[in-house]
Amino acid sequence: KHDGRTVKAFVVYPEAKTKTAAVIVVHEIFGLTDWARELADEIAAAGSIAIVPDLLTEPGKETQSYPDQGAAIKAVSALQTPQVMADLDAAADYVKKLPACNGTISVAGFCWGGGRSFQYANHNPGVAAAYVFYGTGPASKAEAENIKCPVYGFYGEDDARVGATIPATTEIMKSLGKNYQP
Repeated sequence: KHDGRTVKAFVVYPEAKTKTAAVIVVHEIFGLTDWARELADEIAAAGSIAIVPDLLTEPGKETQSYPDQGAAIKAVSALQTPQVMADLDAAADYVKKLPACNGTISVAGFCWGGGRSFQYANHNPGVAAAYVFYGTGPASKAEAENIKCPVYGFYGEDDARVGATIPATTEIMKSLGKNYQP
């Protein structure tokens, strides 16, 4: 919860005897899909708590569904960065306080969510690591200056749109002395 807003989330726990780290998964532009839920299951199977906040949460609705991908893309594209960061903060606060969490939080995002995971690492310098899967990086030094964690970029070889941004992202991160490994 934040600012009177309740954000729905999908949470998956690993089978573990001790407290574990958590990963905030920022969904793709298609919203909280079955694919994002399956990914959370895989993260938990690998040993971390996974939380996927539904950034399209609307009051009074269990889950947000759209008649087609175009409608979901339009809805996600309309999200404002301050609300997205506040929703991710709420997810981080929630998961960090779970009895099964050791307090270590990382963020991972895919495509649209990959760009948001880069933004969130800058927004929340307490993040332990950021995993950017085929998402764009910062457009300026100001969008990366608060990053304290390593950022790992995973990119498609044939993705010219995102691939074209990697050299500039590398230069920005290098000029700031940040750990960025595309």
